Amino acid sequence: MAAEITSPGIPAPQELSTSAAAHTLIASFLGWTLDAFDFFVLIFVMPTVARDFHRSIADIAFTITATLAMRPIGALIFGWFADRYGRRLPLMVDVIFYSIVEVLSGLAPTYRWFLFFRALYGIGMGGEWGVGASIAMEAVPARWRGFLSGVLQEGYAVGYLLAAAAYFLIYPHYGWRPLFFLGGIPALLTLYIRAKVPESKSFTRNRPQPGAIWRAIRRNFRRFLYVVALMTMMNLVSHGTQDMYPTFLKIERGLDPRTVATIAIIYNIGALLGGLVFGYLSDRIGRRRAMIAAVLCGLAVVPIWIYPHSLIWLTVGAFLMQFMVQGAWGAIPAHLVELSPPEVRGLFAGLAYQLGVLLAANAALVEALIAQHLGYATALALVAATVLCGDAIVIALGSERKGSNLHATS
Repeated sequence: MAAEITSPGIPAPQELSTSAAAHTLIASFLGWTLDAFDFFVLIFVMPTVARDFHRSIADIAFTITATLAMRPIGALIFGWFADRYGRRLPLMVDVIFYSIVEVLSGLAPTYRWFLFFRALYGIGMGGEWGVGASIAMEAVPARWRGFLSGVLQEGYAVGYLLAAAAYFLIYPHYGWRPLFFLGGIPALLTLYIRAKVPESKSFTRNRPQPGAIWRAIRRNFRRFLYVVALMTMMNLVSHGTQDMYPTFLKIERGLDPRTVATIAIIYNIGALLGGLVFGYLSDRIGRRRAMIAAVLCGLAVVPIWIYPHSLIWLTVGAFLMQFMVQGAWGAIPAHLVELSPPEVRGLFAGLAYQLGVLLAANAALVEALIAQHLGYATALALVAATVLCGDAIVIALGSERKGSNLHATS
């Protein structure tokens, strides 16, 4: 493994108050939670949406690909504005944008309109993570950064959990469109951000001129490419184990919508706990070691995640798989923000993350296509085992800056 990069020895400016840091973390967590809710609503209703639009499940899976593929554009736009003009305003604009587009998805009259709105939604989803992670990790104490990184990242699992709950409670009575109408709720978060979240002190200290943003990218381009490779593998692991799993449960295990939703709620509790546990461990043993441990444990779980026919064992396997997968993700906000140059943190972390999303965007589509020939169980197991092995290798090849001073000017 590469040697760790030492932290800059520049003293940080006065930290935010505990209250201000807490409000910043809460706002970023809620932004990511509601963003994830809007994304995961679709994976529960793909067969129904396909039937209503007279399309195949693979066609609906392609709308997921379109969402993921557009996320780098959002990261580029909102990340640049966050580094140039501050974190708060781009975060508020982004939340309003993705909320409006989510509601429009529920109103789509045809498949083509639905695909168009899901692509636009990808821009909003791509903009949220980099800005939210930057402002949150810059606000919290370094000694708790890994654990709080796990808290922040598991907004993703909580969003999935809320999507499963909405599917359980609303879909059987009202169908799929009202699930997307709930996506307008996040717009209210902007009122909280405006009232309670201060601007990042790190941004105030490191605010660059426009040319400095691109110079910082060029100067750190090799590191940027590594982070893109890392995030490609992380996203393949995440989407390869999540997006088609409810469809597998419905089609190959014959489970009804409420049972699928119940299993999803349980495995997202596992995801939430995994992010916290491995985020905490990353503060003690290092980001990479914690992530590699989680990924290899996930590899060991594959047989009981996908092959049982017993409802109990399926649920246990799903819980353990997402405990490990989201455990590896728990350290990611801290890890990426620490690796990012200070003058370009919003753009660097967010764009690398979302380019990884783009390169992994075909995970659901590939699984759906393989499943047409080999079945969903084989497709999911084959993809999961491959990407978990690859992820462990890529993590091991990198470096880390655990606990580095995020307020340093270089």
